[in-house]
Amino acid sequence: MSAPKKSLGQHWLKDRDILAEIADAAEIQPADTVLEIGPGLGTLTSELLRRAEKVVAVELDQDLARKLPGQFPGKNLQIVNQDILTFDLTNLPKDYVVVANVPYYITAKIVQLLLNAANKPRRIVLLVQKEVAERLAAEAGDMSILAVSAQVYADVSLGVLVPAEYFTPPPKVDSQTVILNLRKRSLLAGVDERNFFRIVRAGFSAKRKKLRSSLAGGLGIDKDKAVLLLSSAGIDPDVRAQDLTINDWIELAKRI
Repeated sequence: MSAPKKSLGQHWLKDRDILAEIADAAEIQPADTVLEIGPGLGTLTSELLRRAEKVVAVELDQDLARKLPGQFPGKNLQIVNQDILTFDLTNLPKDYVVVANVPYYITAKIVQLLLNAANKPRRIVLLVQKEVAERLAAEAGDMSILAVSAQVYADVSLGVLVPAEYFTPPPKVDSQTVILNLRKRSLLAGVDERNFFRIVRAGFSAKRKKLRSSLAGGLGIDKDKAVLLLSSAGIDPDVRAQDLTINDWIELAKRI
């Protein structure tokens, strides 16, 4: 077995029941192409190959990428030795599925890459740090820019919890799967996308402050105008950014 490389955030998961549960969460159909990010030793790859027509596995580690094909002779597996952040997603068929056990340090970048891609996947299942999974699936009261950025494009839910001791070497925190089911219709129809995220960033620019203050500071407007804009969208100016729903942000964006 190849030793995990700390510099790449590698932690091996080999529990077959958990791996099967992660693969099942992807709801893979027999004709699907699955993009696996960071296949590592190929333990999850094996489960994916049982379910999909083809698996495209993007692996940054050159040693692992070289060894993987020999583990699955006769299988429809394509290994790409590349950084996922530079991988061209347009090469994949429409409605592909993503399944991955991703390093914690790169989770947000991978989510952003997939949700903003010209060729978006149908469904994304990621095994990530438990805290990050919870942030992605947060509800009003605990929202963040990460949650808004994900939930505006996808219905987000939590899957299996994986305690740290199931990994080799054990990470410092537990992990959990997060499932992103991409929306067929954009929630931002009729709303300028750049303007929407400009407003969201402004709202979270001083998240401890009341929204009227953070929005005024972030957008460079006076507080009275911020109060008027919030009230016109049916939002209490005294709440904080984390208290708003996705629909609240959309209504606000329509008025700014």
